Amino acid sequence: METATNKTLEKLKYDLVRSGLIQYETLEQAQEIAAAQNINIGQALINSGMLTEASLVKFLETKLHTPFVNLEDYTIDPKCLKYINYSDAKRFRILPLFKIEDTLTVAMADPLDLFAIDRIVESAECTIEPVLASESVIIKKIDEYYPNDISVGDIYTTLDGENFDWREELHSEDLSDAHIQKIIRAILKQAITEDVHEVLFQKEDSGLGVNFKKNGEVINKGIIPQVLTLSFTAKLKTLAELDPSVSEVPQLGKLNFNVDGISVVTSISTFPTIMGERIFLKIYKPPKPLNKIITNESQLNIVKNALDTPGVILVCGSPLSGKTHVIYSLLLECAQKNKNKNIMTLESLAKYHLPNINQCELNENIGFNMDKASRFIEFQSPDIIYLEGIKNKEAFDYFSSLVYDDKTVIMEFLANNMEELRNKMAISDFETLKSIISCIIFIHSKNSIEVFDKNTAQKYLA
Repeated sequence: METATNKTLEKLKYDLVRSGLIQYETLEQAQEIAAAQNINIGQALINSGMLTEASLVKFLETKLHTPFVNLEDYTIDPKCLKYINYSDAKRFRILPLFKIEDTLTVAMADPLDLFAIDRIVESAECTIEPVLASESVIIKKIDEYYPNDISVGDIYTTLDGENFDWREELHSEDLSDAHIQKIIRAILKQAITEDVHEVLFQKEDSGLGVNFKKNGEVINKGIIPQVLTLSFTAKLKTLAELDPSVSEVPQLGKLNFNVDGISVVTSISTFPTIMGERIFLKIYKPPKPLNKIITNESQLNIVKNALDTPGVILVCGSPLSGKTHVIYSLLLECAQKNKNKNIMTLESLAKYHLPNINQCELNENIGFNMDKASRFIEFQSPDIIYLEGIKNKEAFDYFSSLVYDDKTVIMEFLANNMEELRNKMAISDFETLKSIISCIIFIHSKNSIEVFDKNTAQKYLA
C-alpha cells in the first residue's frame, strides 16, 4: 500500500495557517496523525474535527481558482467511465464527469497532482480539465458508478462436477473486462472444486502459467496466453484493490466473492522476480462454529475453559492444515461468549471481518510491524489476543509475558506431527512459552483434531 498524500494540500498547507483557518500547532498535529494512519493531511484535519470538509473545499476553491462541483447533486455521463479505470479512479480520487470534443472534465480531490493528470491523459488520450470536489463524495461515487469492476461475481460449483476446466474460457482473444473476469472466476472455481487453497501465477515463455499447489506439490493447470497476460494481471490486481501499474515492489491485498452462496476471501500477494512478477493466491473459507470443528465434548470443554483462563492457546499443524480456520472459529467463540471483553488480533491480512473483535492489519509500508504493534498493544488493554506468525524469541517472550497480566494469548505454531512439535519445543528458546501453555490444539488433518489440556500438554512437552 503506497503512502497516502494530497499534493495540493502539501503545497498549500501553510496557507491554511496564514488564512487563520487553523493554528500552526494544529497543522503539526494533523501531520503526525496523517503519518501514523497513512492518510493525507486533509483527511487528518477533517477526521479529528480540526477543520470541516466544507471549509477546506472552500479554501481550495479560492486559492486554486478552480470551480467546485457538488457531486451529491450531479449525474455523470456513464460513457466517460471507459476513460478512467476503477483502480486509477480509486488511487487518484478522480471521477470522469463529461467530455466535450477532445476535453474530458474530471472531478478531483487533488487538482495539483500532475502525475495523476498525466496518467489519465495517457490512458484517455485526450485533454483533462480538472474541477474540485469533496474527496469523501468522490470515493462514494466511484463505488456507486463502478459496481461491475470490483466483483469477481458468483461462483457455483455444483453444476459442472469434477470435470470443470478453466481453459474452456480461453475460446477467444477477447481483451474485454468481462472476458478477463470470466477467466479469473473460472480459475477460482476449478481451484475450489478440486479443494485447492493455493494458486500461483508466474511468467513462462508462452504466457502466464496457472499452477495449483496441493499437498506440497505444484501442478501446472495451463497457460494464459501472452496476449491476455497484461489485461489478466491488471484486472486481478484491480479486484484486490492493488495498483496494476506497480510490479517492482511487493503488494498485498484481498478479494471477496461468493461460492455456492457462501462468502469466501482470497489473499493476493505479488512479488517481483527476474523472470517477471509472481502472483500468489490463498483461498480462505469462512470459519465454522467451534463445536462443528471440535466435536468431542470433553475436548471442546478444554478449549472453552482455556479461552476463559490466562495462558497461551497453541494451535499447531502442518502448512495448509487449517490453522487459520480453527483460530477464526476460536475467535468467533470468544466474541459470542465474552461480549464485554476486549478481543484483538494482529494479522498480516484480516481474512474475514469478525464481529465484536478488534482486528488489526500490520502494514510494513508505514512501519506498523509486529515489533511496533507489540510495544503499543498493551496500552489498548486487551483481554484476549491472537498473533499471526510470530517468528523470533523476543516476540514469543514478550507476548508470553502478557499471560502474567491475566491475558489469554492465541498463537499458531508450525509442526507436521506431534513428534516434531515436541522436538521444536525442546529448544531452550521456548522454555518460558511451555510453562504457560493452557491448551494445545493439534490439527492432524481436516477430520482429525486433538486437544490437550494444560497438564497433559506440559507433561508431553517436558
